[in-house]
Amino acid sequence: MRVKICGITQAEQAIAIARHGATHLGFICVPPSPRYITAAALADITQALDAAGVAVKTVGVFADAPLTEICTVARQANLSHLQLHGQETPEQCQALQAELPGIAIIKAIRVRTNADLARAEAYTPHVEALLLDAYHPQQLGGTGLTLDWDALVAFKPACPWLLAGGLTPENVPTALSTLTPDGIDLSSGVEQRPGVKDLALVEQLFEQLQPWLSLKT
Repeated sequence: MRVKICGITQAEQAIAIARHGATHLGFICVPPSPRYITAAALADITQALDAAGVAVKTVGVFADAPLTEICTVARQANLSHLQLHGQETPEQCQALQAELPGIAIIKAIRVRTNADLARAEAYTPHVEALLLDAYHPQQLGGTGLTLDWDALVAFKPACPWLLAGGLTPENVPTALSTLTPDGIDLSSGVEQRPGVKDLALVEQLFEQLQPWLSLKT
């Protein structure tokens, strides 16, 4: 199972969280966000991860950014993944895939209705994975709001998908007993404050995940 911890801003925390077992680390490249990190600071973190010998995927999170900007940050920080969290179209995902063929794309869908789930299917030929997040009218993510998990039971896209939206160490077991996503994404649920993670909560999360992680083949 993929376990993505998002909104990281500190190299020491990135290394510690990866060593706890995270498979993906997310970095917010959206300037209005309280978890925003510059391209230079992100590059410093990915270099620190490499120097520490930590094997983990690094995900730059963007929202309606110009393709040229995304490509510049991706190359400067040597990212493995890009997460698109805005109103990007399937065609824009395809264009980005063509521009950066070695980098995997995750398309985030903020779910309000079943129509959003149906819309997600259009992205599957052009992305490596989907991420379902809770809708908030002003914030793109990290809101602490949960999705209606029961409404997602029938969601079976043609590509892997990650569950996000208000997940915490306490509610993750219930979420994973209800659904079978290919991964989960947490941000505010393991934080002291925006951009600063609580490593005790991260450790608690991985303790709670043991029954699911042990199913890995």
